[in-house]
Amino acid sequence: MSSLFTRIFIVSADNLIEINNVSFAYGSRAILKGINLVAPRGKVIAIMGGSGSGKTTLLRLIGGQLRPTHGEVRVDGQVIHQLSNDALYKIRRKMGMLFQFGALFTDMSVFDNVAFQMREHTDLSEELIHDLVLMKLHAVGLRGAHDLMPYELSGGMARRVALARAVALDPQLIMYDEPFTGLDPISLDVIGNLIRRMTDALGLTSILVTHDIHKSLNIADYVYFISDGMVEAEGTPDEIRASTLPFVHQFIHAEENGPVPFHYPAPDYAVDLGVAR
Repeated sequence: MSSLFTRIFIVSADNLIEINNVSFAYGSRAILKGINLVAPRGKVIAIMGGSGSGKTTLLRLIGGQLRPTHGEVRVDGQVIHQLSNDALYKIRRKMGMLFQFGALFTDMSVFDNVAFQMREHTDLSEELIHDLVLMKLHAVGLRGAHDLMPYELSGGMARRVALARAVALDPQLIMYDEPFTGLDPISLDVIGNLIRRMTDALGLTSILVTHDIHKSLNIADYVYFISDGMVEAEGTPDEIRASTLPFVHQFIHAEENGPVPFHYPAPDYAVDLGVAR
């Protein structure tokens, strides 16, 4: 699908992320099997696929928490798994992460959650940190909530605070692990639009792991579908919507019957019940 678009991405010198023929396994259990994926600077890249297909594993490989069994993961031209600890920590400061349920520090206020990285990784004065935190919170519409504690926030508000924290150090890359999970339709729309607007306004590269088809296709520049550890399909949102590939069609239309089975592989039911001869 859209091989021309893919070639343009691969040959461009402006890719922030390049994943080349990457495989990964936990012991003998293969998770990724020769993945190729690129993320150009300033774009929103959506990675979709069923649960257990390896999407979050890709984020961990990009962040350097895991090392590939085979292949290369490059971030800003550097092979992540070949870096020293000091170099890895340095490049991680250019990354932001929005976890599935926000993962705010529960014993810190909204203000202190956003200020945390600034205090840990910079020598900025408290006066400057104060102004920067309020600026980040204003960008996500929550400047007035800076004194609240996480337990006082709704799910959508907590996700927005987590987004403000993710951009606290003006990263080049933000990775989103299921940012829409558990949100009501209004909050979901707000978070999705914030991801798009902040990517454009700050020149970020955003990698979005998600199951939400509708919102992701509305905000993404390019989409990768992963199945069984491989890229099953890729293309622009319009190309994905028009795809006739059975896997993509089943996923987009949420159909029970298709290449992705409902039942996990198992022996014949009658055998398990002990009634077969």
